[in-house]
Amino acid sequence: MTRPAAVAGTFYPADPVELATLIDAMLDAAAPAQTVVTTTAVDGLVAYIVPHAGYQFSGPTAAHVYRELRDRPAPFERAVVLGPAHHVPLRGAAVSTATAWATPLGEIAIDTDGARLLVDRRLAVADDRPHAPEHSIEVQVPLLLRVHLPKLLPVLIGPDDPDAVAALLDAVAGPGTVVLCSTDLSHYLTEEEARRRDAATAAAIDDLAPERIGAGDACGRHALRGLLTWGRRHALRVDRLALATSADTGGPKDRVVGYPAVRLSHAPY
Repeated sequence: MTRPAAVAGTFYPADPVELATLIDAMLDAAAPAQTVVTTTAVDGLVAYIVPHAGYQFSGPTAAHVYRELRDRPAPFERAVVLGPAHHVPLRGAAVSTATAWATPLGEIAIDTDGARLLVDRRLAVADDRPHAPEHSIEVQVPLLLRVHLPKLLPVLIGPDDPDAVAALLDAVAGPGTVVLCSTDLSHYLTEEEARRRDAATAAAIDDLAPERIGAGDACGRHALRGLLTWGRRHALRVDRLALATSADTGGPKDRVVGYPAVRLSHAPY
């Protein structure tokens, strides 16, 4: 079964040429990493926090992450992407039963073995209902394809114990895999309020402090808290790549959404 694209033409262009051109331009405009994460990390753990709004608004921030992925000397083999379920109520974690997800740039293969492992270990349930209309993971897929990442394990995270999310990541992370936590930060505040609130959230991320991520700090807060719990257990280094808002890319200044781009890894810098 192939999951059809749900938000092509709204969150990102539906025309494949327009989409590829836009992504390439965003990646080229992002500053190259001073150093590139390689697979020589202590135990191969590399993760990023990346936004998931429409490309017009969050794309330039997300491009900092995908520029690093594009510039790696050895591409990752798989992306594990955690995202929130905005439309269908969900508790815990849900994986997709599809074998591929469609995009205007073609299909990405789903890691069905990884999904089955999570279900068998009772770390997630198999449920396509929250995945069907959801954009938080889908918007990452054209970007993943454009940086030559061939396989995806999509996991939606609802309210859950951060330790459970950390256990899920322990089950699937490792060499050859990059973890992406797809989340925006504050929503619909004034620009001044958003920058102040997002600065506090970014500081909590820097400190690997999930207990400081509040209900209004990030729409993907449950996945984010779990990621930070996992990162603290493995003593990952945090490097902030970018912190922006929708006001920076032409959005209204009285209804601002925050966008993070952050790396967590064991690689030396």
